[in-house]
Amino acid sequence: MSELQIGLLAIGGLVVVGVLAYNRIQERGAKRAAERAFRSDHADALLDGPAPERQAAEPVRTIHAMHAALRPLASAPTAEPDAAVDYIVEFSSGQAAAQAAVQEQWPAIERRHARRAFIATNLDGASWRAGLQLVSRDGAIGEADLIEFRSAVETLAASIGATVSAPEMRAAMDAARALDDFCADTDIQVVVHVQGGPFPGTKIRAAAEAGGLALEGDGRFALRNDEQLLIYALCARDGTAFSAATIKDAAPAALSLALDVARAPDTRRSFESMARLAHQLAAVLEGSIVDDNGNVLDDLAVEAIAQQLDSVRARLEARGIAPGSPTALRLFS
Repeated sequence: MSELQIGLLAIGGLVVVGVLAYNRIQERGAKRAAERAFRSDHADALLDGPAPERQAAEPVRTIHAMHAALRPLASAPTAEPDAAVDYIVEFSSGQAAAQAAVQEQWPAIERRHARRAFIATNLDGASWRAGLQLVSRDGAIGEADLIEFRSAVETLAASIGATVSAPEMRAAMDAARALDDFCADTDIQVVVHVQGGPFPGTKIRAAAEAGGLALEGDGRFALRNDEQLLIYALCARDGTAFSAATIKDAAPAALSLALDVARAPDTRRSFESMARLAHQLAAVLEGSIVDDNGNVLDDLAVEAIAQQLDSVRARLEARGIAPGSPTALRLFS
């Protein structure tokens, strides 16, 4: 073998090694990125149980800080400051024009803090409680934001000659982190899939509407209660939006049903309703009900999930955050 051939073989070997090393680095980078996106720094109350229960819990996901996976269709209703979830600054003024000045200046503060600032006028009409929400699915409030909010309210108060009372901010930051930890542990989404398609869009629509769901503007079928709170949603598993104009031509290979536990009222009934619709869809479409990994979900698995959700609901209620309540809608948004 000539020196030229040996040299070419050596170069070829280096190229192969280089490609393998590059692919390995890319794989590790992708893995680390995924871990950052889906990591929870807290034990998962539903997935850290005994091994036999893990398969039953596959449809249960921790979604805190992954809020894009299931953004609510409607924002939380207008609320008053709540000491359990807000940093509250109180101020009062004896000036006759104070109320008008507050109404004029407050909207700018509200907009600056992405509508997570709330204000309430006390019964005397001359004192107010201004609150900034400490936690959302984006995480705990930052110290800079809290300082800016307090400064803005104090400036408003000074403009009307008001006296101000505000809590110590360090304690508020500690409370925010503790609340965020709790919310991260209880922020759960339950997802089940019906696979075996393609499924005719007309049959999907008929089954969904028979179950009380309606097609909404974002392309999902949604079940809502009388107060228009979202119970759960049905969509194509690949994310393709449904529309009234094209539903007859739709033919998704699989469907997904999702329930946002903290935002849905009456947790067990909501989940049982979703499970019934999954069974109805599977029967009508001749499909099967599975979890994210393709494991078939039988009645025992569904009941195991329901029991785990009872535990999550109990924890939320013990903290004064009943699923579907105004407080829950604010924190988990």
